[in-house]
Amino acid sequence: MNVCVYTLGCRLNQCESEAIADSFSKEGFTVVSEDQGADLYIVNTCTVTSKAEQKARRMIRKFARIAPTLATGCYAQVNEEELKALSDQVIVVPLEKKAHLLQLAKHLKASLVSGMSMKEGCLSFSDGKASVFDYDAASFSYHSRAYLKIQDGCDNSCAYCRVHIARGKAVSLDSSLVIERALALEEAGFQEIMLTGVNLTMYDHQGDGLGGLLEKLLRALSANVRLRLSSMEPDHIDGRLLEALKDPRMQPHFHIPVQSGSDRVLQLVDRHYTISELSSILEQLKQSKDDPFLAADIITGLPGESEEDFQETKQFILSQGFSMLHVFPFSPRPDTPLYHAKHRVPEKIRDERALELRELSKQLHDSYRERQLGKESEVILQNRKGGHWYGLSGNYLEVKVIDAPPFAREGMLVKGRFSDKLPKTGKMEFISYETAIRN
Repeated sequence: MNVCVYTLGCRLNQCESEAIADSFSKEGFTVVSEDQGADLYIVNTCTVTSKAEQKARRMIRKFARIAPTLATGCYAQVNEEELKALSDQVIVVPLEKKAHLLQLAKHLKASLVSGMSMKEGCLSFSDGKASVFDYDAASFSYHSRAYLKIQDGCDNSCAYCRVHIARGKAVSLDSSLVIERALALEEAGFQEIMLTGVNLTMYDHQGDGLGGLLEKLLRALSANVRLRLSSMEPDHIDGRLLEALKDPRMQPHFHIPVQSGSDRVLQLVDRHYTISELSSILEQLKQSKDDPFLAADIITGLPGESEEDFQETKQFILSQGFSMLHVFPFSPRPDTPLYHAKHRVPEKIRDERALELRELSKQLHDSYRERQLGKESEVILQNRKGGHWYGLSGNYLEVKVIDAPPFAREGMLVKGRFSDKLPKTGKMEFISYETAIRN
């Protein structure tokens, strides 16, 4: 039996999807990609933007024409009836029950043997107790790096966002369990672990915080394992975290949801920092590593954003030397304070601003790549095609690996340097040394 787990949205969703896929693999199901035929589809949805919801509906309709399709995730939590109406083949599992899907494979295995159809087996799947931290994949069907969920929920109430409505209050996985799971991933051969959460820097924010957790993890893990962080909200980045990031095993790649470079706009949408405070944090992040990859989320066309505000945002981006921008045109989300906001920026202007920043992002990314020419780095091998390995560098650049060691395997960490020449098209070339970090 083939199962496809299709994921939209954040790295946390990817982490949770991998654990669901792993649970099916352990029960003898074959996990396949969306371009292969499946007997069951599971769509892990996102509700951050209307486009994410549109894509979810499109994929659910497509899959439901082929086989029973389970819809789960944030969109399923806040718009259950809307997804149910897409097809009689669609079964909705709200976000609050998503972790229980980790038990679905075992249930289906028994129900299919008893003569039930796939859909009947899914419908007969009874609710049970589950924790948001039950996602604990030992293998990863769709990624060569390991994902480890350590946090969920968010105590912020940004006026444009309804993720906190879907996910609830901030909760953290106990540090002893984080270490236990990280050591298990190391034992399984993973050499890079990405820590994920809805609001990662809110991890244990009333205790030792994310910085304290990193100190414990770095003591527990061997020198062969690298740690990478998913996006970090700036308002909880403190001195202890910044100090932990200086460890050479922490990957030089930081993703910050900036959203706007205008103090006035930040205040309008209930962000909890000023541009001055943000600039100080970004400067300290840059000082923690040698020219780290620094990415930012930016929303264009937030209600009340004037042309002056947009120009302030653009100047702020240029002054900070970001390596890439993730640009989102403002999408009014139901149940949020800005859904019925006045002073809405016309869609044409909103989209023109988004296009301008995306063009700027390409320039920033090209400039960053040029600065890496000839520099030493480390790369996680991801896949082999046409006789060459391809991978991801510690500073988040996709590369084509030249002269990979003969014992190379997916997920291996290799040392080397970037080529001295930037290719006109395609990925940067990375020349690996004969010595690699073997695990």
